[in-house]
Amino acid sequence: MYHQAASASANLAHAEQGKTMNIIEKSQETVEQLLARRNLPKTYEEKCQYALDLVDMHLHEENPDRIDECIKLYTEDAIWETPARNVAYRGREAIRDNYLRAFASAEGIVFHPIERFATPDRVFDDMWATFRISGDGFENCPLPIGTKVKMRLLHNFHIRDGMIAKEIGYEIWRRDE
Repeated sequence: MYHQAASASANLAHAEQGKTMNIIEKSQETVEQLLARRNLPKTYEEKCQYALDLVDMHLHEENPDRIDECIKLYTEDAIWETPARNVAYRGREAIRDNYLRAFASAEGIVFHPIERFATPDRVFDDMWATFRISGDGFENCPLPIGTKVKMRLLHNFHIRDGMIAKEIGYEIWRRDE
């Protein structure tokens, strides 16, 4: 299913020009260009595709070198939380700082997508994440520094006005033997 959503993303109707975006055009779309599409009139399917595109861009920009672009995709009052660790951050700056601490504490992180689907105001993304805990940047981390981790990670993104208003990460931490 994830691959179906990804290929559907490449065929998104490019509303500004009235044509279909090919995979090259899609890969060159910037955060600003994506956000410029958020308030254009859309069918239900196009609204779902926009939500998928938003989360896809978020996940691609979610790295230390591109974190400022990633943060632009959140509303000013966004909430990021992970119930398993009883952690929540409010506002772009707090979310950015949380990401930077986590990046500094996760060595060799690799994501393995399982599936992603959306409505206009929700995106669910299911994946595995593997890494080694290399620092204390995960608040209330259930495993010690040095542990190899295989985490099942389900994201529930709440979309409001074409931006991420809330991101809930349901984490299932396991040792990766």
